[in-house]
Amino acid sequence: MSTNQSDVSTILLDKVADWLTQSSLAGDNLETIIRGFCERIAAAGLPLVRVHLTFSMLHPLYDALGFTWHRASGMTVEGYRHGNEKKPERFLLSPYFYLLSNNLEHVRRRIDADGPVEFPIFEELKELGVTDYLAFVQPFGGESTQGMMGSWSTDNKHGFSEGMVAALLRLQNQLAVAAKMAVLGKLADNMLTTYLGGNAGKRVLNGQIRRGDGETIRAALVMGDMRQSTMLAEKEGRQAYIDTLNHFFDAIAAPFNRGGGEILSFMGDGFLAVYPCGRHKDPSQIACQAALSAVFKAQARVAELNKERRKEGLSDIRYGVGLHVGNVMFGNVGLKDRLTFSAFGSAVNEVQRLQNLTKKYSREVVASQAFASYCGGDWVTLGEEKLRGVGQKVTVLLPKQATREIAIEEALDEVAYDGLSEAEQVMLLHRDAKTQVQRPLLEKFMQ
Repeated sequence: MSTNQSDVSTILLDKVADWLTQSSLAGDNLETIIRGFCERIAAAGLPLVRVHLTFSMLHPLYDALGFTWHRASGMTVEGYRHGNEKKPERFLLSPYFYLLSNNLEHVRRRIDADGPVEFPIFEELKELGVTDYLAFVQPFGGESTQGMMGSWSTDNKHGFSEGMVAALLRLQNQLAVAAKMAVLGKLADNMLTTYLGGNAGKRVLNGQIRRGDGETIRAALVMGDMRQSTMLAEKEGRQAYIDTLNHFFDAIAAPFNRGGGEILSFMGDGFLAVYPCGRHKDPSQIACQAALSAVFKAQARVAELNKERRKEGLSDIRYGVGLHVGNVMFGNVGLKDRLTFSAFGSAVNEVQRLQNLTKKYSREVVASQAFASYCGGDWVTLGEEKLRGVGQKVTVLLPKQATREIAIEEALDEVAYDGLSEAEQVMLLHRDAKTQVQRPLLEKFMQ
């Protein structure tokens, strides 16, 4: 293939730029924009065999999203979670690390099929027949820690022509604008769903934002609380206690945030989870059974956590969980300029008092008669209690162990946290580079 300027159709590439603008205005998500962009620039005649793009997300749980497009197989997407601080050698030897550590905007390399490789990734690119490689960093402007990094790879015999490089640089800027819009839109969704919960976040995004907005729903309710937290805080110290609290929530609360349930709020060292359901018997049964199934998983997970703590010479974490079902008010309350979205009402007060009864009965889990009746199965009656604000005494029950033992692999199936990926490390380095301490940063990564 010739490498003349005429090889690049500016008309077709302008169409790609127009599509980016329209996609951005339409509010398309980041994956749709990246997938559509890669397919369109390839269709426009740019001989790209591989495109890799990474975006920092400013997400409380995720630091980066990575997209890799191959001409032969399409696109794969990865979300990279916060994890350990280990920096693999592969990352230290990557073109991205070289680019950032030298404060460069671009790095280009011709790849000789029979020659030595400068970076390990080039071995993989050789297998794709790549002849030319162009990596870049594209901040989203100002002092923002958000940005885009990526690379273009071609298998064109003569590599990238000057016209191709010019086209890629121009489109790179337009892609950054569209991506920034998508990232900002996703950021709003991320923050709301992470801090409010999926259901509550969607309600707010859909316009349920005024103070007093809300509705009455029926739900199975779960309230959990860590015991002796004050003693642990004094014994372990501030940071160690915060880490312990997060490990506790990972273990006990995570099962209630799936399978129809949602953690609605964290309150100190406790949490409230809801399983919304219809007002009839069948949906109430489904919600209560799902909540009880999550209880058994949570118990297995905390047992595993305590096993690991004992190996480290730490004390067991103790807890109490109350289970109930009833009508709750679901909506916004607070100040005009500071609202919270949560569940309120007598049923919430009752599940809290049930949770407190785990101390009196020295049990990890107790439930109301209403919850146990919907749930079915075997229960042990602990006694009858007068709950404050409730006219009649409430029968308090203890669930018997699951009919089959919960395998720890099943209980832990949703808590595997990825370590820092190469893409995430790139974006962390990109963020840290803003502090203008390049050399100490490099020394830190080389340790």
